[in-house]
Amino acid sequence: MLMAATTPQPSSAFSPAVVGGEPSDAEIMLRAKVGDSSAFDYLVQKYRRPMISFMYRMVRNAAAAEDLAQEVFLRVYRSRASYEASAKFTTWLYRIATNLAVNHARDTRHERPEVQVSLDEPDQESGATLELPDGNLTAEQVMVRRERMLAIRSKVEALPEQQRLAVVMHKYQQMDYKQIAEVLKKSESATKSLLFRAYETLREQLKEFV
Repeated sequence: MLMAATTPQPSSAFSPAVVGGEPSDAEIMLRAKVGDSSAFDYLVQKYRRPMISFMYRMVRNAAAAEDLAQEVFLRVYRSRASYEASAKFTTWLYRIATNLAVNHARDTRHERPEVQVSLDEPDQESGATLELPDGNLTAEQVMVRRERMLAIRSKVEALPEQQRLAVVMHKYQQMDYKQIAEVLKKSESATKSLLFRAYETLREQLKEFV
């Protein structure tokens, strides 16, 4: 697999440190463009988990998220010769990712099972179990927490496509308005409006859990 094959080994791992400070991801990608495989490995290592997290938020299937994240990096690698550092590397990366995620979601719209959440299952974003904040929670409190998680996931998934993408990037990928706007090819004001409508919808639909 690409991710396994490109994980840098300690003895030959790419080091971004240079005289005058660390290069940007775009500069590192330019090194990959001219054949520096360790530079590409460094970017895969850096963005692998965030990309799996993003894909899982979009497709709600761990195996599919892994496959789609790998496909993103394959496309990055195949497109390296045409890469231009005119925008942030992450903008380019997430444009590729959003196209893949949207196409996959459309193709499997009628195949996805209802999302189930267990407090014993690993959290896809951190790899850790969903630990209870207080070991003294009652069974009822545990069930309320589980229902709240299911409700949030369900309502986010039900948002219109563009709103859902914006919320996932803003809330879970910690991307700012400018970066989301660049990925979605919208103005910042249009992006803010998109997120405002999405969060208003979520607040209204989830008010019983607030």
